[in-house]
Amino acid sequence: MSTVRDTALPTGDTRVTAQSKSEGFATKRWFYLIPLIFITYSLAYLDRANYGFASASGIEQDLNISKGTSSLIGALFFLGYFFFQVPGAIYAQRYSVRKLVFCSLILWGFCAMATGLVTNIPMLMIIRFSLGVVEAAVMPAMLIFISNWFTRKERSRANTFLILGNPITVLWMSVVSGYLIHAWGWREMFIIEGAPAVLWAFVWWRLARDKPEEVSWLSRGEKDQLAATLVNEQKGMKVVRNYRQAFTSPLVIKLCLVHALWSIGVYGFIMWLPSIIKQASASDIVTTGWLSAVPYVAAVVTMLAVSWASDKTGQRKLFVWPLLALGALAFLGSYLLGSTHFWLSFSLLTIAAAAMYAPYGPFFALIPELLPANVFGGAIGLINACGALGAFLGSWIVGYLIGLTGNPGAAYIFMTAGMLAAAVIMGLVVVRCET
Repeated sequence: MSTVRDTALPTGDTRVTAQSKSEGFATKRWFYLIPLIFITYSLAYLDRANYGFASASGIEQDLNISKGTSSLIGALFFLGYFFFQVPGAIYAQRYSVRKLVFCSLILWGFCAMATGLVTNIPMLMIIRFSLGVVEAAVMPAMLIFISNWFTRKERSRANTFLILGNPITVLWMSVVSGYLIHAWGWREMFIIEGAPAVLWAFVWWRLARDKPEEVSWLSRGEKDQLAATLVNEQKGMKVVRNYRQAFTSPLVIKLCLVHALWSIGVYGFIMWLPSIIKQASASDIVTTGWLSAVPYVAAVVTMLAVSWASDKTGQRKLFVWPLLALGALAFLGSYLLGSTHFWLSFSLLTIAAAAMYAPYGPFFALIPELLPANVFGGAIGLINACGALGAFLGSWIVGYLIGLTGNPGAAYIFMTAGMLAAAVIMGLVVVRCET
């Protein structure tokens, strides 16, 4: 029998008291670290998601890319992202998040800028795959970073500020990219939007530290109290001897499946929303950019509300699977209405976006509550790798279906099925104490 179970930790012991005290102390952690975390992850999303705007504005015609090949190129990022998640996460846990993210920032910034210089399809494929490789470890590394700095009662909110880098970046990127392409073209968009990552790498290196004991802006008492709280949170957890034992546990397998199926909907949505809106509304690229930003505004508001409620109540699972199910139903409703009722269909797309993004904070807060620190990094890498595989399938197949059928109908059905399956599996995860 596996030693990792779908169990939650007791809430009536001394750890809760320690956590409650820790919530009110060292609030400067939020002001020092959250902007650093948010901006770093925002730049990663900027450089992975702007391909959808290039696809909607001429890169296919300029490089003679077919619709099927274009969807594959957009998805190749996630294939590179998939293969290097676990190694990167293990390095970050054992050695240094700070060093890993510094190198990743520089490399992905140059890869993103190089996309604007491509002259043929093979070169574009290599760059998209390479971009995925050098960004692969950033998400698990940042989650490990948060677990080093924030307590259990804070992590859903801290994780949400990390993942807010996704919708907020896509929100303003949707507007800015539209204007950049309109003013100069898709090549200049890639170059201009890739440069900030290289510059930010040196800001990250100057400000980031791996552990609380390495900084001077916390007092000795604050460092000791935080360290004691984090150590106490590990007490009472089931012992997991190694990564193999963790990776083969029913809990981790279920969470991997949830994240993979969930990502089919999320990344199909992110990569091809501009094309879906442009096709349905017959708008120009600037108007498409403004319309594409609206669902992400709803996502930001909902993520903040859900993460606060999750930390307040201590509930994780109940803030995940119902929202995934709602997102699936909103996708289905949008499909059934079709382009003949554009604004109502668009409203349901906005609801779908909010429902897809809102559960991220509680979902990733649940993992370190169920797995001990010695295997948490590798497990989060594996779960995120499966999410990357789902993202690869989502962005590729959604783009392929749109190109094949000439409309987004089949793509809606595919994303709906992925989200609904994720909701069902998450509903089967048992997080209460076993008797």
